[in-house]
Amino acid sequence: MFEAPSFIYAAAGLAVFAAALLPRLLMRAPISMPMVFLGAGVLAFSLIETLPTPDPVTHGDFTTHLAEVCVIISLMGAGLALDRRVGRKRWATTWRLLGIAMPLCILGLMLLGLWVLGLGIAAALLVAAALAPTDPVLASEVQVGEPSESEEDLGGEDEVRFGLTSEAGLNDGLAFPFVYLAIAISLVGAAPGAWFPEWIALDVAWRLGIGCLFGFGMGKLLGRLFFSARIETVRLANHSEGFVALAATFLTYGLTELAEGYGFIAVFVCAVTIRAAEQTSGYHGVLHSYIEQLERLLTVVVLVLLGGAISRGLLMGLTWQEILVAVLFLLVIRPAAAWVSLARGRTGLWERGVLSFFGVRGIGSIYYLGYALSKGEFDAEEASLWRIVALVICMSIVLHGMTAAPVINALDHARERKAVRVSGDEGQAPKTPI
Repeated sequence: MFEAPSFIYAAAGLAVFAAALLPRLLMRAPISMPMVFLGAGVLAFSLIETLPTPDPVTHGDFTTHLAEVCVIISLMGAGLALDRRVGRKRWATTWRLLGIAMPLCILGLMLLGLWVLGLGIAAALLVAAALAPTDPVLASEVQVGEPSESEEDLGGEDEVRFGLTSEAGLNDGLAFPFVYLAIAISLVGAAPGAWFPEWIALDVAWRLGIGCLFGFGMGKLLGRLFFSARIETVRLANHSEGFVALAATFLTYGLTELAEGYGFIAVFVCAVTIRAAEQTSGYHGVLHSYIEQLERLLTVVVLVLLGGAISRGLLMGLTWQEILVAVLFLLVIRPAAAWVSLARGRTGLWERGVLSFFGVRGIGSIYYLGYALSKGEFDAEEASLWRIVALVICMSIVLHGMTAAPVINALDHARERKAVRVSGDEGQAPKTPI
């Protein structure tokens, strides 16, 4: 009925227009752009049989690298958007979510994998590590927006948006040691003597250290090049060249990976360092805008393909145990772990609840799973791992997509009302915890 190439061109053009318009049209609606494109993928691949099956098992390398590119671009965008300088107290919410909530999520989901799904210890740890990080790609509705150019607004992000953005920026890299641990256990067994020395020295200490060091160094170097180069013609901030954000992303990631470091961490640290170099420059907005547009296009591709994979049988064989684990993870484990981690922190009860609930799962999980399956020995459980990861991502897209706009809008209104009561001046109301 349809000529596949012609249809793909037409559909691609329509998708690009939709990617530009939907975030604005759906700003206050209980539906998100990821929901639309996931559904579009399911529909398109169900109706048009001539489209090739986007099976992540068959096309593992392509799936992994596509997700990888999408994540690192999103990490650069997240780092450039953060106005708040890094600090122990200023980032206290982030440190709590990373240091307490994420390990608790990994532990809780691993136990469910062992006891409910009947997975081996390596597979249970892998699915837990893959799903533990909050995703930087699909959480735009609950993250900070454009970087500010006003000194008065710097560091003024509300705690919910800041916490979720900074958590998503760092926990993708911090989950990697556990992914490597799952790979090691799958290859050499669960005895600590077989994997612990190399894991703690290489996968934890070296890779984390190199990721932070290279990210900071590249951020300092690029910040100087962008804003304070002695030769004015190479001072890129004067020329508003947004595409160099992509160069910064790939260069930082590639060099860090060559040195056996965590490129995800390096890209985010690099972006935060660039953002701190000259905080009131409008060039940050140019860089962020370019990255945001590219991220949106890649997200459309990934979600349509994920929807297509689901329509062609990715969830075939789904069991009630897998559904139960997905529900428990999204509605119990993540919220409970984050709630505990934020106890007696700088957030109010409502903010604490929102931060705990919106642990969006997404494209980073696809990358981690695809990467680990290509390196470890998980053949016997590969289908089950893809089912549970795809199910959690889809449920997160629907659940968090339906609730993000209403909940965040209600939170903003409640914060404004409280601030007005406190200050008596709606125009100058401070952001107070609620």
